[in-house]
Amino acid sequence: MLIELERMNLMKYFLTSSASIPESYKVNSANGFIENLKTALGKATIKTLYISSDPDAYELTDDFSSYTKLGFEEVGLHFNPFIIFDHRQTVDVQEYLNEVDLVILSGGHVPTQNQFFQEIQLAEKIQSFEGVVIGISAGTMNAAETVYAHPELEGESINPDYQRFLIGLGLTTKQVIPHYNFLKHEYLDGKHVIKEIATEDSMNQEFYIFPDGTYIYGHDGMEELYGEAYLLKDKIFKKMNTNDQIISL
Repeated sequence: MLIELERMNLMKYFLTSSASIPESYKVNSANGFIENLKTALGKATIKTLYISSDPDAYELTDDFSSYTKLGFEEVGLHFNPFIIFDHRQTVDVQEYLNEVDLVILSGGHVPTQNQFFQEIQLAEKIQSFEGVVIGISAGTMNAAETVYAHPELEGESINPDYQRFLIGLGLTTKQVIPHYNFLKHEYLDGKHVIKEIATEDSMNQEFYIFPDGTYIYGHDGMEELYGEAYLLKDKIFKKMNTNDQIISL
């Protein structure tokens, strides 16, 4: 157990709402994200593993990954190699985790990505990873020990079989709801996503609600919250941090 804890302390992670500016591929530099990421990586040329959110959506994965790669390259990072992991891969993901410096957990549909992570046993295998992890949207949500997969697609909020709480990777206990800048205006199946759906689900839960540009930086056994954020707990919604401010979690 002590060895596992020491290994976890070697891992660093950035759990973002989105690594990019809304409606753009360019990396969001708000709240010191680029500077902190470069410091955590400690090098300019990075061996990188990009894990898809939908292992069968090859074209979508190729598009998302190329935009992500381009955005980071424009701020001075270089990837060699940049490996995309989905069902086109036939090797065990552990082989890549043993070699790369950076793992990117893609954005997408949370339950679909969660199922893929379970299929490749990522929760178990990533525990010994000693590099840097970036979670993007769904990737951030699935990084939690217990994932809150709020309904996203039409019909999910009224489907009695839809599972809202899933087993995640266990990198953090924080249940993040990303994209508050969009979700605060969103309705699904006639219900407001935050005020009705998430609020009803928040009893005995703590949901950390982030607009794009906010992130959790986990390192050295601690977590820091950078940027504007809100806490939804037991149906009570309150602001917990502002941009350009850092708090320990």
